[in-house]
Amino acid sequence: MEKEILYAVSSINSLCSVSNDVTDGGSEDFGFMIKLLKDFKIGNTTLSITSTHICLLIVTITLIVIACIVSHIVKKANAKDTPGTVQNIAELVVDMLDKMVSSSMGGEAGRFVNYISTLFIFVLLCNISGLFGLRAPTADYGITLPLGIITFVMIHYCGIKRNKMKHFADLCHPVILTPINIIGELAVPISLSLRLFGNIMSGTVLMGLIYMLPRYVTVGIPAVAHVYFDIFSGCIQAYVISMLTMVYISDKIGD
Repeated sequence: MEKEILYAVSSINSLCSVSNDVTDGGSEDFGFMIKLLKDFKIGNTTLSITSTHICLLIVTITLIVIACIVSHIVKKANAKDTPGTVQNIAELVVDMLDKMVSSSMGGEAGRFVNYISTLFIFVLLCNISGLFGLRAPTADYGITLPLGIITFVMIHYCGIKRNKMKHFADLCHPVILTPINIIGELAVPISLSLRLFGNIMSGTVLMGLIYMLPRYVTVGIPAVAHVYFDIFSGCIQAYVISMLTMVYISDKIGD
């Protein structure tokens, strides 16, 4: 028993020493960790630039550039009888997103298709950014929580606009369950953000651990893992958060 306790203590100490080496800039480099790149001091406030900010900036610029290019090509193609490849792809994506929103929201789809489409494309691009050597921004809870809060505000704004005071009356029905109903509503942004963060973060951690192994052990494994964690899981999570957003909004604006 004493030997087991001593072994456990020595294991914890070795893990702590590795962690300290990483923190102090040692040779160990855990790819799944958020890296601090630069500190800026503004008065008494310290602002930090991390790898998440850089990856998020790259994703945002990429989306803006793609949108500008597609818009320019489509405007030029309007004078032609035959659309080009870019326009065909753009129309295919737009049509797919329109059908996804319409199938869940029916007649209300036109009001929310822009937001749902933007949310889907943004989350999808963030999730698959690991294919290009970036750390997925959605593996940072500081990114997924604001997305959940934006959706939460939209849900209740639409509910109040459509149902007026009945929106609040529904929280008190039945009266004895009012606290539980309120907690359930407040849990929506937490649930949305944690679901997305947890799934993407788990894939990021596993990919980091795979890359820490010797190369002769992991021949071919990173490629297969990227296909699953970045492409398959990334697409699924983008679809799930979009569907849940539509379900929550439809529930609040229903007659």
